[in-house]
Amino acid sequence: MIRITIYLLSIVTANVTAAKFAPLDLGIFIIPWGTFFIGLTLVMRDMVQNSYGKKKTYLFIAIALALSALSSHLLGDELWIVFASVVSFLISETTDTEIYTRFKIPFIRRVMYSGVVAGFFDSAVFVLIGISPLGLNFVPWNLVGYAILGQWVTKVLMQLVVAGGIKQLFTKLEIYEPNISDINREEKTA
Repeated sequence: MIRITIYLLSIVTANVTAAKFAPLDLGIFIIPWGTFFIGLTLVMRDMVQNSYGKKKTYLFIAIALALSALSSHLLGDELWIVFASVVSFLISETTDTEIYTRFKIPFIRRVMYSGVVAGFFDSAVFVLIGISPLGLNFVPWNLVGYAILGQWVTKVLMQLVVAGGIKQLFTKLEIYEPNISDINREEKTA
């Protein structure tokens, strides 16, 4: 249950920090503070899937989607931003789930493969629909690529940090549940 709670809280936290704090401006890169929590969200979604399976994970994604939309709306985000957030979330979480399901490799590599693609879709869809000239026009066309790249790189780096850290912590607490490839690898070395 703790995995589900962390997963859902990370989504709400991402929305709160994105709404309450101005984006981090690193020259040509514009990174909303909530982006740092999306890496945690994608890793926790994978851990939820390890515990509950793919079918139940989609139920938790639906709950997370509703929480994301509600928290974004309650924080005063414009409806177009809420819409962009919902669409990008749905696409990225579905992509992450489907890629994660198909790979039977060690946990961190599995998280990274699914997360790199999902993080890109999350970044690209949100920026294009929400803040580019197609949306609310916060970011001009000449900076759209940088906005996508900045968010995507941040999500990928955070996933790597979070995945490694969570595996270490959960292993120490003896609550880590290896995926099938971890079990197969341990059996081969035994």
